Amino acid sequence: MLKGVFDQLSELGNLVPRYTGPRCLLERHTVGGCDACHSACPHEAIETPPGSYGVRVDPQKCTGCGLCVQACPTGALEYDLMTPLQSVHDQREQPGNPPPVPSEATLTCVPSGAGGPSLPCLGRVTPALVAAAGAWDVPLTLIHGDCAACPVGRADVPGRLGAVVEQAQTLRAATGRPARVTVRAAVPADQGRALKVSRRGAFTSLLRAGGRQLSQNLPERPLPFVDWSDPPQRTPQEWTWRRKALKPVPPAGVGVAWPAPLVDDKCIDCPVCANVCPTEAITRELRPEGGVRLLLNLGACTGCMACLHSCPPGAIHEQKEWLLAAFDVQILLRESDHTM
Repeated sequence: MLKGVFDQLSELGNLVPRYTGPRCLLERHTVGGCDACHSACPHEAIETPPGSYGVRVDPQKCTGCGLCVQACPTGALEYDLMTPLQSVHDQREQPGNPPPVPSEATLTCVPSGAGGPSLPCLGRVTPALVAAAGAWDVPLTLIHGDCAACPVGRADVPGRLGAVVEQAQTLRAATGRPARVTVRAAVPADQGRALKVSRRGAFTSLLRAGGRQLSQNLPERPLPFVDWSDPPQRTPQEWTWRRKALKPVPPAGVGVAWPAPLVDDKCIDCPVCANVCPTEAITRELRPEGGVRLLLNLGACTGCMACLHSCPPGAIHEQKEWLLAAFDVQILLRESDHTM
């Protein structure tokens, strides 16, 4: 059984997530740092080299479970999100006599042995993926194997999935239409599930039979390195898609759950908040006539609150909800006639 799992995983390509250093809170020298990825990794594959900042993923230990990506508060670690998104999107309708018949979408983990589109581990599932399923109004079933005995992820994957779903539902609350999500363990009948291939032919079916086991591995798409000189690339796919998943459009006056900072009068106009921001959602503009302006790009803010934890005078606090219009403007956090 385990040999079959590892044989399938070996065909998925490079399982190591992409690391973008400027987004890492360790490289940003934020107060308190961060060890979320290290704590989430079940295989001690996340390393912090002595005498350096940032993290390194050991490719010999990494199984591609995605739990580090799921836990990262800033998108410093990422897998391609487009492939599973496309799979969920393309499963929402079954071809046939018009009108199309609405269908559920499924994602399974390779070790579960269930048929249908599969990932190395459901640790790869993030709030953006669940929220997008809600935006498309497609029921999503997440099928996991025996996590307690799994060599890929860890025993608490179902619990972590529950937290991911809860976060997605909090985001979708503003739309008035929660995602329809089921998280369950695989049963023997799942091994014979029909394998759905994209209507557009976007995926190549990777079918492997081993007794009654069938799977369709979603192909890995390596992510290119981020061009940090291009501001849109500083925002991780995860948060870009969380914003896109706000469909139907929330009614006017309804707050969207999107934690982000506000600045009060204790601010001393120092550059710390802008320096530690992992996506440069906070920018600090020096005015020619003197003084400084702090601006916030809400859509680029991951809600990590590194700015809050690092602010010397404690001038930053968290605002948990924002109106949708705030995503379309540069928010003025502070304007001052002097600089530190």
